[in-house]
Amino acid sequence: MMDSILPHLLAFLLYGLGAIAVGRRCHRQPEEGSRCPRPLDRVLLTAAILAHGWGAATLLLSDQGLRLGFAPALSLTVWLAALFFWIESFYAPIGWLYILLTPIAALVCLLVPWLPLPATPVAADNPWLRLHLVVALLSYALFTLAALHAVLMSVLERALHRRDPVAWLGRMPPLLVMESLLFRVIGVAFVLLTITVLTGVVFSETLFGQPLRSDHKTVFTLLAWAIFGILLLGRRTWGWRGRVALRWTWAGFITLVLAYLGTHFVLEYLLQRR
Repeated sequence: MMDSILPHLLAFLLYGLGAIAVGRRCHRQPEEGSRCPRPLDRVLLTAAILAHGWGAATLLLSDQGLRLGFAPALSLTVWLAALFFWIESFYAPIGWLYILLTPIAALVCLLVPWLPLPATPVAADNPWLRLHLVVALLSYALFTLAALHAVLMSVLERALHRRDPVAWLGRMPPLLVMESLLFRVIGVAFVLLTITVLTGVVFSETLFGQPLRSDHKTVFTLLAWAIFGILLLGRRTWGWRGRVALRWTWAGFITLVLAYLGTHFVLEYLLQRR
């Protein structure tokens, strides 16, 4: 746990410096916000992502196995958000997302090392279980990012329909750009969720002697996989977009919350069972 403090604090500093630099420049020149980050911004963001990734990996991995819980999941989710932004910033004018993302990432990096972790790591001796859990955590983190992105798109869409005068909403990337980013995130997450299901079948067969268990996590995970699969099929075949796509995204995410994330949050923080 202590090993993850230094990289998270370093990431906090780098994210914060990037946010201050871009925020001050955009305050002086608001039109700068819609552009891609400048070279110095990219350097700060790249360094922050490297430090944050180091901290997230240190928090998740240990010699005794995987430390699973709310804190590693939160850190990993924000790290993936920063990584996706960094990639997308080379192809789309999403500069104002930098200002929105970096303060959130900085705050998370400051808080995460101090959150409690489950007392006992898991999957120390089973490589299939480790693979299954790591891929599942990556998939859940990306779907969480997709859901938050969908909320931001919904706020932006409603503001535009109402002709809301809030300045920062008007400087966000175009909805089509944000929608394309949303589906790229969902596509990668869906691939990881498919791998999660397949490795889960192997793990269940090895440990329990049956390929699929009829517990609530399995049922809700398969249901979420079907929902996101239908969403991607609808996008490709029928051109689903806008509110239809957002509703399917929220439905799939809520199903995943019921399958895993919500259960662990309740057990760890409300019932104090670790």
